[in-house]
Amino acid sequence: MTSEGRDTPIPATLNIVLLAAAMTACAGCLWLAAHADTWAVRLAAAAVFSFVNNTVFSLLHEATHAVLHPSRRVNDGLGRVAATLFPTSFTMQRAFHLNHHRHNRTRLEQFDYFRPGDNRLLKRAQWYSILSGLYWLFVPVGAVAFALVPGLLHRLRGTGTRYGEQTGADAYLGRLEDAPGAAIRWEVLLAVAVQAGLAVALDLSVTGWALCYAAFAVNWSGLQYADHAWSPLHVRDGAWDLRVAAPVRWLFLNYHYHRAHHRHPHVPWLHLGRFVDSGAPRPSFLRVWLSMWRGPRPLPATVEER
Repeated sequence: MTSEGRDTPIPATLNIVLLAAAMTACAGCLWLAAHADTWAVRLAAAAVFSFVNNTVFSLLHEATHAVLHPSRRVNDGLGRVAATLFPTSFTMQRAFHLNHHRHNRTRLEQFDYFRPGDNRLLKRAQWYSILSGLYWLFVPVGAVAFALVPGLLHRLRGTGTRYGEQTGADAYLGRLEDAPGAAIRWEVLLAVAVQAGLAVALDLSVTGWALCYAAFAVNWSGLQYADHAWSPLHVRDGAWDLRVAAPVRWLFLNYHYHRAHHRHPHVPWLHLGRFVDSGAPRPSFLRVWLSMWRGPRPLPATVEER
């Protein structure tokens, strides 16, 4: 074990308690959004769901880096459970997320800049799908599509095309060629079973479920690029340690400390604050998020890629 690992132990028991509590809170929000008498309460339930399901996602994120639990078997099992609330396949999520760490802020992940030769309409469509939450929808739909028709995603890669490079589809969907298809199909089936079980056990309505997941989609999706937008074009340093209200950061399990995470991806969430560089710029989440609504910018001539 490295000194970093000895100094930053995985909070396994806390993680299990948080996962159980957050998933229970999510179920309560889904029930309330379906059964409340007033729209105000339903909308409030959806808003709360958008935050507590991000706690679940943050624990799923820990599992993709094998720092949710010291036992790899338990870590992956808990990751599969957490993935059902997204809902997605844990194996797919891990493949895509680790690929993100390999390609962060390279040409494959510069959605905030117009590069020479880019299709600007396609880039804007990508950009606003992130901000609107539509990006979230591609994850569960893509997981189901891969489980049912594995060859379909291969055809969507756009191998060797400008589309495949500009969207990152070629690099990301290509990772699934080496992924265990059987594991992905079982995980998708598990996610469907959990979602169906919640719908039956809690007598959920389509409207209540859709309200909660729409709110979660916007909340989750916006952060996924706000912590990278306009950051240095550097694989490890191309992220921000964003400033945000402490209660929000707690619910997201320090996910806003994203530069620290990219520099130390195997440090559990509980210890990330110790790795935040006080000398580096720390913009507020709100400022970056609002600036994103103005759309992608031309790639500055002075920007260097590293």
